Amino acid sequence: MNSKLTPERLRKKAIVYVRQSKPSQLIDNQESRRLQYGLVDRARGLGFQQISIIDEDLGRTGSGLVERPGFQRLVSEVLSEEVGAVFCLEASRLARNGRDWHHLIELCGMVGAVLADPDGIYDPMLVNDRLLLGLKGSMAEFELSLFRQRSIEAIRQKAHRGELRIPVPVGYCWSPNGKIEKDPDERVQQAVQLVFRKMTELGSIRQVLIWLRQEKVCLPVSSLAGGESQRVWKLPLYRNTQDMLTNPTYAGAYAFGKSEARTKVVDGRARRTFGHDKPRSAWMVLIRDHHPGYISWEEYERNQAMIAANTFGHSDAEPKAGRGGRALLSGLLRCRRCGGKLYVNYSRPGGVVIRYECSRERLDHGQGRCISFGGLRVDQAVSKEVLRAIEGNAIEAAWKAAEQIEQQQQELRKAFELEVEQARYEARLAARRYEAVDPEQRLVARELEARWNVALQKVQELEAKLEEFDRKSPPAATLPSREVLLSLAQDLPAVWNSPSADMRLKQRILHILIREIIVDVDENSRELVLLIHWAGGQHSELRVKKGEGGKHRYCTSLEATEVIRKMAGKFSDEQIAVTLNRLRLRTGLDKTWNEMRVYSGTSPASTSGLRLGSEEPARGHSGAGSAAIEPQSAECAEDDRREDLARLSGYGVCSLADSHRGVGYGGRAAGSRES
Repeated sequence: MNSKLTPERLRKKAIVYVRQSKPSQLIDNQESRRLQYGLVDRARGLGFQQISIIDEDLGRTGSGLVERPGFQRLVSEVLSEEVGAVFCLEASRLARNGRDWHHLIELCGMVGAVLADPDGIYDPMLVNDRLLLGLKGSMAEFELSLFRQRSIEAIRQKAHRGELRIPVPVGYCWSPNGKIEKDPDERVQQAVQLVFRKMTELGSIRQVLIWLRQEKVCLPVSSLAGGESQRVWKLPLYRNTQDMLTNPTYAGAYAFGKSEARTKVVDGRARRTFGHDKPRSAWMVLIRDHHPGYISWEEYERNQAMIAANTFGHSDAEPKAGRGGRALLSGLLRCRRCGGKLYVNYSRPGGVVIRYECSRERLDHGQGRCISFGGLRVDQAVSKEVLRAIEGNAIEAAWKAAEQIEQQQQELRKAFELEVEQARYEARLAARRYEAVDPEQRLVARELEARWNVALQKVQELEAKLEEFDRKSPPAATLPSREVLLSLAQDLPAVWNSPSADMRLKQRILHILIREIIVDVDENSRELVLLIHWAGGQHSELRVKKGEGGKHRYCTSLEATEVIRKMAGKFSDEQIAVTLNRLRLRTGLDKTWNEMRVYSGTSPASTSGLRLGSEEPARGHSGAGSAAIEPQSAECAEDDRREDLARLSGYGVCSLADSHRGVGYGGRAAGSRES
């Protein structure tokens, strides 16, 4: 009998503390757990009648960086003064950090409990035993640090060679010879390539996600089932799409050490959290061209720059990429007076009215706005400058756009075809399993038959989905021909201003061509002064007339107003409308002219004493109205326009410089008619 086990201590209970560091040790190192549970027999052999086992910390490290409910329970039991001895396999099982170890020794010494392991029994109240326990705890802590240092160094060396088997994303797998290669599944490869192509086209993770879900394109996702990684196909989530588009593995790079663990003090104890991303400059290993990539490294860099530019609200220094909305110059305008960015203010139902405002002085100093102006004229003026800059490449862009449309249709159909092919394979596999079972074994055959029916139903649904896609998609013969596209490219402003044009795409084009626009207001001339900083390093100044109070943008052009004023009294309203249409002049609402629009815009003061809409042409008229409505060929359109202008000049239509007033909504200019 050991003299340290006094009768008083034997009357109390003994606690056997069991711990293993990792969950994997619970499977691979079961002998250690058996030895620790065997301490119950040792405690009973020493004379303890009450024995309690604490094993809540199985699979938890003793480094002190994670919560250990078992150890907390042990401390509570010791503080109750009902524990006579604490049994453990060795000091490292109780703790591998000095704080927990010395705290436990101090408590045991205060309540008179002893610590026991297979080598002996130690009383913390004795100086020699206390010193020996302190050395054992320090050695356990040092041993953990040594293990960690050796392991980390070995991992680093292997990672620097690109041989460390790190988890690879979907679309890749490790080959038997230790190389990273593309997944042999053709459907997986096609799905990954489709995501990156849509990123190049749409320029936004969210837009790629929306397109994939609208088209019901499923992506492969790794899922843990039964401890094994399995691939499942489902509609993507934002996180899945973001992980794929930001992972350098798809660019053929081997990256290790992209995240780090951080330690912080919570309730007086150190807690470690993992998965905190590090900047690329702090990555431990980055090996380019390590394995075949789905995209090049240059394309990966462009995607990351595009994603960073799309991050809204993080920086005022860089303009954001196209986010939609009616404001074309959102994120590009900077105030010349204070240097702040101009904000967009939408008003009226649906946000149809756009204003650009600089609110820096109002927000920072409580003063008024630096500048504020309507956005329509500025957007139109900058659009004209951009179209003038890119008109030389319009034909090539139109042809590439047609090729992209056709390629997108082929890629989407390919994805559906592969999905159908895989579903057919699964149906055939289910059929073989059903046919292989004994028909008399109805319990099994009934379940396999149900699975076969589900697989066949899935094939029917996917085939119907493919047929619907073929029915809705235009055949290749109906796609615009090269000649049609070339003709459309020559009328680039009409394509740009079309209501069906994607505003987000136009904003992206502007962000590519223009770095920034410095804007100010010239109060003397009531003009907006725009200094455009182009991406190529060139600068150009643009002046736009600032809107005046009491006027609106739906005003008839000065040229149309002058034609109406000169022809009034000499020709009928119908003849005036035909002539305006031949001159390619439009109303204030951008519509063609007719008799009612000419008449409705006539001011009562301007029609005094005159008769319009006469069934007979005015005296001296030589049939201009009838000639205007005759069909004409496209080759003669410009000649007819010059002839009409010459004819009008004979009736006194002179320069438009003396005409200063316009009328709204397709009306005539206010002024007296000539008799």
